[in-house]
Amino acid sequence: MPLVAESRYQPPFYLFNGHLQTIVPSLWRTVPEVRYDRERVETDDGDFLDLDWSRLPAEPPTDALGIVSHGLEGDAGRPYVRGMVRALNQAGMDVLAWNYRSCSGEMNRLLRSYHLGDTDDLDFVVRYALGTGRYRRVYLTGFSAGGNVTLKYLGENPARVPREVQRAAVFSVPTDLKSSSYHIARRENRIYLRRFLKSLRAKMRQKAALLPGQIDLSDLDQLADFPQFDDRFTAPMHGFTSADEYYEHASSGRYLSGIRIPTLLVNAQNDPFLPPSCFPREIAAQSPYVFLETPSEGGHVGFGEGTPDGEYYSERRAVEFLTAEVPA
Repeated sequence: MPLVAESRYQPPFYLFNGHLQTIVPSLWRTVPEVRYDRERVETDDGDFLDLDWSRLPAEPPTDALGIVSHGLEGDAGRPYVRGMVRALNQAGMDVLAWNYRSCSGEMNRLLRSYHLGDTDDLDFVVRYALGTGRYRRVYLTGFSAGGNVTLKYLGENPARVPREVQRAAVFSVPTDLKSSSYHIARRENRIYLRRFLKSLRAKMRQKAALLPGQIDLSDLDQLADFPQFDDRFTAPMHGFTSADEYYEHASSGRYLSGIRIPTLLVNAQNDPFLPPSCFPREIAAQSPYVFLETPSEGGHVGFGEGTPDGEYYSERRAVEFLTAEVPA
């Protein structure tokens, strides 16, 4: 029954609520030690993915690789990604932080972009990394949207997951996308929603300029929440008939029971993005593989400890879980 009975996370005194725990690390954290080598790889459908590598200088080279998946409208340069990269490097792993289509600083070529249930690109990244012949052990980590993609990838078709993928740890995951899309539209969360929609609208304008005549932007500025935006753009651009169908098929919660490797899910109870349906206690209680930890504090992609630039609980917890002989 992998329900983690008690979390050890305690926020510092100055992060005394979920909003501060969410905002302060996002705005004021830096992780300057991480240096990336970027590689662009061509996808089978004529697009590209930009991969940011942080390899250890050790000889002989490590056979362990951590793969980090970022959140909605994020990228490999975000502080929470760089913090996890640093922690996994220190644990003796090479790390690959991949950027979703349209998230690397250059718009992707196709009409499609990325969405929160797009496991094909994660599978492509995993297999590309294994194709280098360097790695015998792969560990997946993900935050928020990236956590949802990771969980869905592991659970929707376990036979597709290469045997080298041994464990996973994800944080602040909206496992129920429909409920989460309405939850973030509450008055106290509008600051986050506006920021996301601003970024998404800007990308739609970039894509429309790249692909003249293929995107109708007439009502773009009138779309006031995720269900409206996803119904108008995300769903039809990625083969779904509606936002509801997209949320149904993309939500990782429906796939958790299929996971067959030890997987840690840490969702803070005061996460402003997550409704009660994103705490799958019953599934975790029945699964021998899904370890659910629900600290009372932490915010969304927060979990800061001490100073903003130091090590975070999410990083310590991920390394502890991924490298343990018997994860718990």
